[in-house]
Formats: sequence, C-alpha cells, structure tokens
Amino acid sequence: MANVPSDPAPGLMITVTGEDLDLRGNGIGRWQTWVISVPGLLPGEVARVQLQQRKRSLWIARKTESLLPATDSRKPPCILAKDCGGCTLQHLADASQTAWKQQQLQKALSRIGGIEAPVGALLKSDAKPLGYRNRALIPLHRDAEGKLRMGYYRRGSHRIVNLNHCPVLDPRLDALLEPIKHDLQASEWPADADLHSGEGLRHLGLRLGARTGEVLITLVSSTADLPGLHALAKQWCERWSEVRGVTLNLQPQRNNRVLGDDTQLLSGEGQIEERFADVSLMLGTTTFFQINTLQAEAAVKHLSQWLLDRAGTTTVIDAYCGIGTIALPLAAQGHQVLGLELHKASVDQGRLNAARNRLEQVRFKAGDVKALLADALPSHEALVVDPPRKGLDADVVDQILECPPRWMAYLSCDPATLSRDLKRLCVPQGPYEVEGIHPVDFFPQTTHLESLVLMKRS
Repeated sequence: MANVPSDPAPGLMITVTGEDLDLRGNGIGRWQTWVISVPGLLPGEVARVQLQQRKRSLWIARKTESLLPATDSRKPPCILAKDCGGCTLQHLADASQTAWKQQQLQKALSRIGGIEAPVGALLKSDAKPLGYRNRALIPLHRDAEGKLRMGYYRRGSHRIVNLNHCPVLDPRLDALLEPIKHDLQASEWPADADLHSGEGLRHLGLRLGARTGEVLITLVSSTADLPGLHALAKQWCERWSEVRGVTLNLQPQRNNRVLGDDTQLLSGEGQIEERFADVSLMLGTTTFFQINTLQAEAAVKHLSQWLLDRAGTTTVIDAYCGIGTIALPLAAQGHQVLGLELHKASVDQGRLNAARNRLEQVRFKAGDVKALLADALPSHEALVVDPPRKGLDADVVDQILECPPRWMAYLSCDPATLSRDLKRLCVPQGPYEVEGIHPVDFFPQTTHLESLVLMKRS
C-alpha cells in the first residue's frame, strides 16, 4: 500500500473492513484518512471495493468481491433486494438488524441528547420480519414498447425495478400484485409515475385491514380519462371478495407528490375497517395509518398500560393525533382525551371513528398544535406526542416547558430529532426523568426505527 496515492482517484481498488452502517443501509469503513461508503457491505465483512465518487472526506465505492463475509450475513429473502430501494437490510440477519437499531438509538440519545438511560428491548408483537406491510403505493411506468413496469425505484434513481411479488407486503396484498399488473398491462392505459412522458397512471395503491382482511385498491392517475376504468374496478370487486372497494386518486401535478386531493369512488365502498387496540377504525385512500399494524398496536398498548399504572384514568392530550390511533384506545381505557391535529380531514375522520366506537370521552381539535397546547396544557395531567420525522418544533417544546404535565410520552420515528427534543425536555435542562425507552421495529428490513419514550415530571 506504500505506493497508493494520498489523494486517490476514481477507479482505485482497495480493501475495506465494514465497521458500521449508515442510515441508508450502506456499509461504512475506513481506509487511510478516508471514510468509505459501500452499498451491500456489512459490519465485520472484508471486501475489495472500487472508489467511484468523492464527497469531501468520504468516498462512495462499489463492492467487487467479498473476501471475508460477515458472520451475520444471509441470502436476502427477496430476489430483487440487491437492486430494489424498498429494503436496505435484507442481507443482514434479523437478530443483527435488531441489535444494530438498538445501538443506533442508544448512540443518538447519548451523543445528541446527553441521555444515558438504557435502551430496552424491542417491544414484541406477533408481527413477523416479512409480510408485515398493510399498505403499498407502487410506481407504474409503461415503456416505449408498451410493457407495463411496476415496482419500487432502484436505489439512488428513478428507474423502476420490475416486480410481481414483494415479500415485505402482507401475503394477502402480495397475492393481488401479479393479477392486477396483468389487467393494467392489458388496459393499454398510459403510465408514468413521474409524469415525464405525459398523462396516465402513476401508482398502484393497496390497503389492507390486517385484523379484518378487507382490501381497498386505489389507482393514482393524472387523469380520469381511462376507458373501461369503472368496468375493471367492478370486475376486481366481484373477483376478490376481500376487496371492499376501488378508488381513483387524481394527482395531475408534475412533481413527486404521490397522492392528490381528489379521490373518486369507482366501485364498492371507499373505506375499509381495521381493528386496532380494541377499537374499530375506518381507513380511506388518503388516511394516514401506520404501515405495521401489529407493531403499532404493541406500542400503543404498552403506552396505555404504562399510563394506567402510573396515573390511573386521567386527562390526556394526544398531540399530532392523526385519526386517533392513540387517542381512541386511550379513551376506550377510560381516559378523558383531547386530540390535537393540524389536518382537518384527519380530525374529521377521528370524530367519525369516535362515534363509531361510542367513545364520548374523546374530543378532537384541528389547528396549529402550539396554539392549541397553550390552552390545553394547564387542564391536563398527561401529554402524548407523535410528531412527524422532523420532531417537535422548538416553540412547541417551549410551550411544554412552560406548563409541563405530570406524565409525558413521546413516540418518535427519528432517533436524531427525538434525542434533540429530549435534551431540552429531560433533566438537567428540563423537568422530565426518563422512565423507559422502548424501540419498536415498524419497518423490518430497513434502517427506519420508531421509539417510545415514557417520562415523568421530576
């Protein structure tokens, strides 16, 4: 290695040992003074790689040969895993995925938040590491020869990896992929997920009630001018008894937004039922609901039991409540719950679901969470927050610190923003002590991780 230049050029072959994974699932190693990022490289693996592109002190490289495989590597369950961007960790054993996610959460909490409380084991449910997804929105594209391609994008590109099956989808949805694709191929309707070549289909949407088995099929399109559309939708409802309805979602904008604001019913019913944490929820085409029903249920039930054990039945704010996936189970347990949510459509759905379950002790308000919190915090004993990936806005944290409830729970989908917020909320800076940190693996085979943090005011 003495003749290797200190400032290498693309194309250079080197040997690297994997040390860690980044948040995209790429292996991270070191060579001389450089950090090397290698797709497909696992911690502990020794490989020959070819440098491709430099980004400041980091080189992106391509693995050409594995000299010593990692002890926890495996053959991916999906034959498309190497190319498809839907999953990034299928080549890593499930137990090692779990351990890595726990370590990443612990590192983020310590490095960013100064939180040294131990991370607990992943919350358990009956969910399996494959076949767990209750929803799919799959890009569509018809090529110049007229062949319909359906699948997720190749990593780092907008090129579709054509598929007929997806092992992370619930098998009841996976069984529909190939016949639906066959029908869309025969339709000859134009299709382009990114609208690069004109109007037509953009995505196929499938939604399942994991507990009920009901299915909703959605075609996302830039146009409703699709001859024979209603007849095909009726055929699907008649062919599969589990399909409760078929909808058309119109998204004509030339951007990467997946779903539009206008959804039209083509056949059957526009919603399906899901049983979740002992309540009944109605879900439509655009309703936000967690992808992994059983793991989400495990988190909500753990939160519910913790709150009942610590506070009994009490007054609870559920901030960023969506359609009430936390608020409604808490209300069913006897708590007086106020759900706060910016999006009015979600609040309207939450109210309908509350009425459906005859839960009079839950109320929903639509509006800016910070403004609504200011009025609600003084009269409530507990606060639950389930913010988007960006975490809590600084002014929302300020509002909580001005009037901190006795009990607080934080359900997070990003360890970094969670750690940032906990640094301000927890001692020594804030008033809360951590009672439990529980990772929840909503997305096996990927690097994504949800976390539930339970706190009490000191």
